Amino acid sequence: MADSCRVSFFSKTSMENIDAENTISKPVMSIATGDIQISLSNQNFVFKSKLMQEHFNEDYMESEKYPHTVFKGKVNEKLDYKKDGVNHVTVTGVMDMHGVQKTITIPGTITVQNSIIFLVAKFEAKMVDYNIKVPKALLVGNLSDHVSIDLTATMKPYQVKN
Repeated sequence: MADSCRVSFFSKTSMENIDAENTISKPVMSIATGDIQISLSNQNFVFKSKLMQEHFNEDYMESEKYPHTVFKGKVNEKLDYKKDGVNHVTVTGVMDMHGVQKTITIPGTITVQNSIIFLVAKFEAKMVDYNIKVPKALLVGNLSDHVSIDLTATMKPYQVKN
């Protein structure tokens, strides 16, 4: 099983729900320190509609100017990554999105099974916190001021080869 990461987001509107996913990212985690980093290209989010994808990249995320979103954080709880089990955790770190760095704490679970680490988290991000502008005409259409973000990642500890 290879390392994998899926980040998706969802925003409800009165006209059409907006959702997209990005599966082109690899998380990096140190089981010795609990440090974790996930970096993804904003242009790799895939939408149901090409027009939505175009608006996302050009009007909201300004992906040419801000090509990546990066989270660097640390698992707050001490875990034994050699022991199988489900662990409820929080990860605190800095989300760097749209040129804004903001410290956030994300709740989630880390499951260890046969030396494979599964990370699952769900949290919300407010667009105003990251200076993402929403045209006032769209706010009338009940565009939400936040998005729900889902993250699932699968990681295997790095093995040093002699």
